[in-house]
Amino acid sequence: MSPVINSDVPMQLALPQAPLTFGDIPEANLPTPRGFTARTHYANQITEAAIGSTVTLNGWVHVNRDLGGITFVEIRDRTGCVQLVADPSVNPTVHPVLSSLRCEDVITATGVVRKRPEDTQNPGLASGTVEIYPESVVILSRAKTPPFPINDEDACPDERTRLRYRYLDIRRPQMANNLLLRHQLAQTIRSVLNSKGFIEFETPMLIKSTPEGARDYLVPSRVHAGHCYALPQSPQLYKQLLMVAGMERYYQIARCFRDEDLRADRQPEFTQIDMEMAFVGQDDVLALTEDLVQAVMAQAGVAVSLPLQRMTWHDAMAKYGSDKPDLRYDLAFHDFTDVFRESAFGAFQGPIANGGVVKALLLKNVADGFSRKELDDLQAQAKQWGAKGLAYIIYTAEGEKSPIVKYLADTEKAALIAQAGCEPGDILFFMADAFVPACSVLGRFREHFAKRQGLIDPKQTSLFWVVDFPMFDVDTETGALAPNHHPFTAPHHDDRHLLDTDPGKARALGYDLVLNGNEIGGGSVRIHDRALQYRIFELLKLSPEEIQEKFGFLLEAFEYGVPPHAGLALGFDRLCALLAGVESIRDVIAFPKTNQATCPMIDAPSVPNPTQTRDLHFNWQLPKAPEPKVP
Repeated sequence: MSPVINSDVPMQLALPQAPLTFGDIPEANLPTPRGFTARTHYANQITEAAIGSTVTLNGWVHVNRDLGGITFVEIRDRTGCVQLVADPSVNPTVHPVLSSLRCEDVITATGVVRKRPEDTQNPGLASGTVEIYPESVVILSRAKTPPFPINDEDACPDERTRLRYRYLDIRRPQMANNLLLRHQLAQTIRSVLNSKGFIEFETPMLIKSTPEGARDYLVPSRVHAGHCYALPQSPQLYKQLLMVAGMERYYQIARCFRDEDLRADRQPEFTQIDMEMAFVGQDDVLALTEDLVQAVMAQAGVAVSLPLQRMTWHDAMAKYGSDKPDLRYDLAFHDFTDVFRESAFGAFQGPIANGGVVKALLLKNVADGFSRKELDDLQAQAKQWGAKGLAYIIYTAEGEKSPIVKYLADTEKAALIAQAGCEPGDILFFMADAFVPACSVLGRFREHFAKRQGLIDPKQTSLFWVVDFPMFDVDTETGALAPNHHPFTAPHHDDRHLLDTDPGKARALGYDLVLNGNEIGGGSVRIHDRALQYRIFELLKLSPEEIQEKFGFLLEAFEYGVPPHAGLALGFDRLCALLAGVESIRDVIAFPKTNQATCPMIDAPSVPNPTQTRDLHFNWQLPKAPEPKVP
């Protein structure tokens, strides 16, 4: 999928076609600094249709150029730029003012729109065929030299500097475009869901701490000494309670909080498009979400054909080693478990005897591109990812080359060639282990090789569902169960009996939406039976006291008539980042945190003052500074 935003093209924002005039705004609401005149047009409205009109623009100085005594200034607002011209022979009173301007000065300019000479037109601007010789220019605010140039995307500074001066970073057309796209996507989401009978709700930010898979952010209470609120990791329980309350269709552009280690797609505070529906099943949720996502992606210029493909979690792991595989390239695993089931090669036969698998990945016509050092590095990487190693066979015109080939029977080597279609110039990489670790590690190599070989076509879009997730994750050492999604997910109808016999094998009515190898949404059919919900809590080894303390309010609500219900949440930040063509969600959030969960702009977090800690009945136990080393 190609990036939607082109940094070479100034931002464009849909605005009313009619110019903004004083008649459109109550006079009492107009800003009235001395000498200030409110705009009549935004920059992207200054087109050839405005030639001959007298207009007023408000904005920042984007560029100032002096060419032989004639000054050219581009004035920028959030929609783009317009060129102003000062010629001593045409508008002499304005010329010294424009000549004195520096980048990022704030001005208001009034003048008649003219057509540019043919040889000076700029097709990269919406206003590139016109210009203004202003009759008046007033400087509203002077700017000192910014710490980085706003008008040069190639001179973009390091991220910490950008976040330190985020209010300047947002002025850059690329960043402004990202945020405008985010706004447009949010409005599309609201429009679609409103049209489908949903009601927008707000749920509390100060709630009770409940286990949801990550650390909570806690807020000490001043009124209730020794007690804390938690910031919500999601509105999960509230939206289920709204279904109990009979609201039937809920949505919220919800702020959520998780105290976890960060990376490019994680923030301590993030936004999700949260939905819940009553009297529906899995198919209903998936179909409605498909309509929503189709409309959202169309807003960003990406066409989506419906219905979307569905793939089971087991098939996704078995073929691609990931529960969110990127299907823009065709690089599926080969399963050689049966080939090596009776093998004399213990590194393959041993894992199979313990219930594991042998998976392999075939790379075509690349053997000459892998050095011995790179092959050794790949084995070291496999060990860092938790595998015992990465075996391989190189196929040449003279035969197979590999440290393991001498341990393989001729029938086994022939089966590899017949099943995978190995030819001279190919490399076959193997992973032998339990199903999940073998597939997961080989899946990471699949992603690595796809990038290495340039297999990913950015013009393609891979959007599909992964369904039938496991109900539980099973600790391989203790056998303890943990919810694969969350403890309110309903088991698959066909696997209810396994909860009493082998719960680790039960599937859930859970589903994820995957875009280009990224999970952009997930949800499930919820448990609406009180007895079943209590049984799930028991399987998770929660005591009756813990169940009552953490979830008693939910179980009580389930005693008053609960409709079947299901829902889903879309990761709005990640979706915006993918559609904007940027790597990090920080580039589509107005004021994000660093990967250390800090804000360099306002210097947060900060140490509370003694009055605050006293009022919160809080005694800080700060870590001691390390003792200085004695030379």
